[in-house]
Amino acid sequence: MNPRPETRARRRLLACALALPAALALAPIARAELASTLARVKPSVVAVGTYQRTRSPAFLFRGTGFAVGDGMLVATNAHVLPDEIDGAKMEGLVIVLPGDDLTGAVRPVRVVATERAQDLALLRLEGGPPLPALRLAGGGGVVEGQEVAFTGFPIGAVLGMTPVTHRGIVSAITPIAIPQANSRDLNPALIRRLATDPFRVYQLDATAYPGNSGSPLYDPASGEVIGVLNMVFVKSTKEKVLADPSGISYAIPVEYLQRLIAGRN
Repeated sequence: MNPRPETRARRRLLACALALPAALALAPIARAELASTLARVKPSVVAVGTYQRTRSPAFLFRGTGFAVGDGMLVATNAHVLPDEIDGAKMEGLVIVLPGDDLTGAVRPVRVVATERAQDLALLRLEGGPPLPALRLAGGGGVVEGQEVAFTGFPIGAVLGMTPVTHRGIVSAITPIAIPQANSRDLNPALIRRLATDPFRVYQLDATAYPGNSGSPLYDPASGEVIGVLNMVFVKSTKEKVLADPSGISYAIPVEYLQRLIAGRN
């Protein structure tokens, strides 16, 4: 004999009431996981820029990077690198390691590999001890709706060399470039990517800023890097026509960084 409709309704309400505390309990667990992961991630995240002792300020911030591989390599976006370095004025490419005194330690680096098609670059530390390297996730395992976090220097020149962490989800896995309805909106970079570089990127619902370019996008529980934040390269094709660009953030999938690292060996 089937139960009456009102009985079934009461049972459903009771089941929801019993499930609610368990669901609410997941939020503190997730926060605890990220807090634990952050302690491992932050020592690997660095500021990238140029340093010249005789100018003020001596360090000019350009973006974020993070240690990979043997700890002597730093990954970042290619567009973070300056077009030229004035060696005659003793200018050099450096990273800054955030310190407790808010000044940080400056260490020189050199460019060892770039991939302009995916806007990625690898820097190598010039001597000194290695940094704690972040582990790269295997490619292809990211799904829409997956929780993510990223740590970097969103507006480093203004907020200082203090790593800042944001969290969100992968809201879409989307093409790097999209066709435009009007030919006036096309530009050489967009045409080239539509024709020769049809790869997909992660669209995120978390807000990032230009200084976040090069930040690691990682799993909040494991700390494994699944992508590299990008705040200029992707928007130049996906949001070129917007007078007021959206707050949407993007990341380059980690498999392209893995290929760049492997290509050096």
